[in-house]
Amino acid sequence: MKTNICSLLRRAGFAFILLLVMTGCTSIYNATMENVFGYEKRELFKKSVTALQSEQKEAQQEFKDARTRLKELYGFHGGELESVYGKVKSSYERCDREAKAVHTRIGAMEDLAKSMFSEWEKELQQYSNPSLAATSREQLRLTQERYSQLSRTVLAAEASMQPVLSQLKDNVLFLKHNLNASAIGSLQGEAASIQKQIEELLTRMNASIAASDKFIQSLPK
Repeated sequence: MKTNICSLLRRAGFAFILLLVMTGCTSIYNATMENVFGYEKRELFKKSVTALQSEQKEAQQEFKDARTRLKELYGFHGGELESVYGKVKSSYERCDREAKAVHTRIGAMEDLAKSMFSEWEKELQQYSNPSLAATSREQLRLTQERYSQLSRTVLAAEASMQPVLSQLKDNVLFLKHNLNASAIGSLQGEAASIQKQIEELLTRMNASIAASDKFIQSLPK
């Protein structure tokens, strides 16, 4: 009976944690994970970077799909126009959701980084051995430096999502209001522009994913 109660409480706890993540309450989530489940900040931080990397890969796949759908749209030569429009609209909506998810993950990572570095700085004062304190201080400096590079790369990739999303949304709205072959013809001039933006976005996201992986590998085991 006791085992069943513990199991139910554990499930309820994880359900609550999931709710916090989904609603963007990252600061409460981090505090709960640390205080209730006993995770240290560095473990949470590493998990947040890994989670962001995974989210970026999912977003990248959705933008690749959007590129494919746009090519289908701009290459339209007859058939079910409503079906082609529906695919482009659905693809835009998925890209928008993934972009929001990436934004939430970045916020969680930044919050944890700030908290972890602050705690590390305070704990340097607790050393009685000057040599160990100096080594730890240097490790903190290097980790902060690497993280700054990662943060810049991640934020640049996120920023490059917005112009693509705006142009995708414009295309979807225009087609919604003018669902005919001539409307698609009038969008042909934008085809090269938006596809170039998507290619640049994918390149930035590749760099961001690689930077995340490099940073994770540099963290102390």
